[in-house]
Amino acid sequence: MAPRLSVVVPIYNVERYLEECLDSIAGQSFEDFECVMVDDGSTDDSALLAKAYAEQDPRFRLVQQANKGLGAARNTGWRHLTPGTEYLTFVDSDDTLPPHAYQLMIRTLDDTGSDFATGNAMRLRTSGLTPSHGHRRPFRETRLRTHVSELPALVTDRTAWNKVYRRSFFDGAGILYPEGLLYEDAPVSVPHHFLAERVDVISEPIYHWRVREDGALSITQRKTDPRGLIDRVRSMELVREWLTARPEPQFAEHLRAYDRNCLVEEIPMFFWSLPDGDRPYWEVYQRHVSRLLLAIGSEQLAGLNAQLRLKYSLTLADRMRRFVALQRLHRIVRRTRQAARR
Repeated sequence: MAPRLSVVVPIYNVERYLEECLDSIAGQSFEDFECVMVDDGSTDDSALLAKAYAEQDPRFRLVQQANKGLGAARNTGWRHLTPGTEYLTFVDSDDTLPPHAYQLMIRTLDDTGSDFATGNAMRLRTSGLTPSHGHRRPFRETRLRTHVSELPALVTDRTAWNKVYRRSFFDGAGILYPEGLLYEDAPVSVPHHFLAERVDVISEPIYHWRVREDGALSITQRKTDPRGLIDRVRSMELVREWLTARPEPQFAEHLRAYDRNCLVEEIPMFFWSLPDGDRPYWEVYQRHVSRLLLAIGSEQLAGLNAQLRLKYSLTLADRMRRFVALQRLHRIVRRTRQAARR
């Protein structure tokens, strides 16, 4: 008989954190699960640690492959699931979970019948746990059987690992993780929000998202990495391409809502790193963000506030020196206001 829950854990060079991650899965109060660990060509002792774990707990299995990246490892794990499991979730191998995370999520889904449940997260540091700023707005309160059209902040709920999916929904959606791309979460998580009939939003933290403090920065910590910028723009484009291809009339409105979020929240994340980048980084920003802005169109740009309109105008005109000078001034003003509030 198949377990009720399948857990997929991609693994790559995380020997420092892996046992803590696996211990938190093994220690879940919900015990009816399988855990498919996918070693993505680790060059440290991660695979040996995972193999030892599989030998001591029959719920854990190890699959090994040559290094292909996080998206490919998640897809490999999905392909190795036991047929007939009812629920599916993903865990990054340097993170952990509170003991009752899956019990809470699955009990909620059993009660509501929603397509998936998504929960709040905490940032995990050596000094302890703090709230995740990126999850604050969509998870302000618990809302069951809701939808992104009713709770627009859910468009920012892009992470793969704070969700438990009904397996029939995930498989039926037919959306796997892009391979060879950083920021591979959004092209799966955002379409799932639009496809779902109902989603359960849980304000209680169900995931501990680690801030890497070992010198090996995570993707989100590499602020001026050109590849990170390129792939993040591509991630937004993949979501837009998926929304544009949907024939149902409501998806035109979903696209407008997503574009608005890109312009107001996601693209401005690049602004703060520009003063710290060099000229090649500015050029990468200008080229790739301009392509995205042109695809979104002037009508959406016209509806923004004056500050954003100015910054996007400077981007499109390739006036990056002036943009960076403006952003440095903006950063000084923000820091002064923060200091005054303190």
